[in-house]
Amino acid sequence: MVTSTVLIDIAGMPCLISIVRDISDQRRVEEEIRNLNVALEHRVKERTAELEAALRELESFSYSVSHDLRSPLRAIAGYARVIEEDYAVQIGAEGRAQLERIVSNAIRMGEIIDDLLDFARIGRAELKRVPIDMASLAREILAEQSEAGAGRRVDVRIGDMPRAMADRSLVRQVWSNLLSNALKYTRQREQAVIEAGGTVVAGEAHFFVRDNGAGFDMAYANKLFHVFQRLHRDSAFEGTGVGLAIVARIVQRHGGRVWAEGMPDQGATFHFTLPLAPVPSHSG
Repeated sequence: MVTSTVLIDIAGMPCLISIVRDISDQRRVEEEIRNLNVALEHRVKERTAELEAALRELESFSYSVSHDLRSPLRAIAGYARVIEEDYAVQIGAEGRAQLERIVSNAIRMGEIIDDLLDFARIGRAELKRVPIDMASLAREILAEQSEAGAGRRVDVRIGDMPRAMADRSLVRQVWSNLLSNALKYTRQREQAVIEAGGTVVAGEAHFFVRDNGAGFDMAYANKLFHVFQRLHRDSAFEGTGVGLAIVARIVQRHGGRVWAEGMPDQGATFHFTLPLAPVPSHSG
């Protein structure tokens, strides 16, 4: 019960008026809402803990499996090389060709395992956020990949970009994967054109890598950033199918977004966003 009392004057006579309200139903509803909120918060904490534990187990499992597979793969490739070198005459040309296939497939599987280890590692890595000069980093990565464009006509344009606040080693991997993809998928072009740039959009740093290469069908765009989802034949373009999944995971760990646009044989553009780096203050 809630009682409100008001002193008023009626015809010169002071009077007290009291109003009594029954709020027991309101209090009961408020208590039920509080209890529901507490129960909901408790369930959310439980589910979050379960999901985090499951994720840790999955990452640990993938790391262990990938790590344990590397040793037997090295042995397979090594023994195949020994047979090829020591018994070349006995096995003949066809035998040597078969052994070469064994070695090349063992090497390819090793590359897939390395990419899976990178993919698992990203989920556990502690982010060390620093301001990054993205244009400078893109040029640095491009200089390291100069061999991929050797003997080809490649026009690469690195434009202005905003600075991002992110983990440099991880963002380095983003640029490495996107630029190497652009170089790879423009390989069949007489004149390859690759552009990289960035701008600020809605308070985020937005970056892109554009090429005039093989492109892709937008109907399959949702597959691009998942592990082992490839839209081109291995015989046409080599790859493990993990690189873009790594890009997506790194960007998403920073709270950013990643997406792509393309058309078959008309090139592709890959976009990603990252938090903006604070503007340095100048005192003087």
